Amino acid sequence: MIRSLFTAATGMEAQKLNMDVIANNLANVNTVGYKKSRADFQELLYQSLKQPGATSAEGAQIPSGIQVGLGTKPVAVQKIFQQGDFVQTGNPLDLVIEGDGFFQVLMPDGTVAYSRAGAFKMDSDGRIVNSDGYPMEPAITIPANALTTTIGSDGKVTVLQAGSTTPAEIGQIEIAKFMNPGGLQALGKNLYLPTASSGDATTGTPGVDGLGTIEQGYVEMSNVNVVEEMVNMIVTQRAYEITSKTVQASDEMLQTTNNMKR
Repeated sequence: MIRSLFTAATGMEAQKLNMDVIANNLANVNTVGYKKSRADFQELLYQSLKQPGATSAEGAQIPSGIQVGLGTKPVAVQKIFQQGDFVQTGNPLDLVIEGDGFFQVLMPDGTVAYSRAGAFKMDSDGRIVNSDGYPMEPAITIPANALTTTIGSDGKVTVLQAGSTTPAEIGQIEIAKFMNPGGLQALGKNLYLPTASSGDATTGTPGVDGLGTIEQGYVEMSNVNVVEEMVNMIVTQRAYEITSKTVQASDEMLQTTNNMKR
């Protein structure tokens, strides 16, 4: 009887974590470049009271045995890098990657981080930076006398400068991809770092070697499906409630046993 109390407790803890993941997804439903997460669970050990296939006293073989599960545990919270919806903004520094790939930004400590959020800006030096001021890698600086900025699907950046009728190329955006993007370490701020699980980044020109292409004047919204998350929340809430009923039922059975002496 005590076993069921601890087994039910593992289920309640698992559903609490699942609700945390769902809450974070819903909180970021309007976050540019956000990728939803999914909690994965796994059975705990089984206690074998009678081994399947064992030989009984009469020489016959036991067909199924008695194995009692001890609950569940979370084993992963996985990022789902499904493409989000594109929203047109008209801002020349808003970019999306159509297909596989990540933008590269240079962190203050010199580390290169990766992001799907393409809501870029221009700082006081003319550099293309993200919302936290981290410059794009490789760095691209827009001249002060630039009238228009054009970014091609291949990442080539050209500007039309005052007094000129011919656009001038000022840089080339490179994007990166990973063998296992689900293994990236999420830093927050729409940034990721590579790990041994993700593998090293492979960088290149957009549209080449399986890399996605770049579209100017759009942002990629979160890939969270609100209806799906609401259904998951209902299922999680009911699973937590049902598991708590198991604790209550086990407690009532223990109470009945305790009252037998009266």
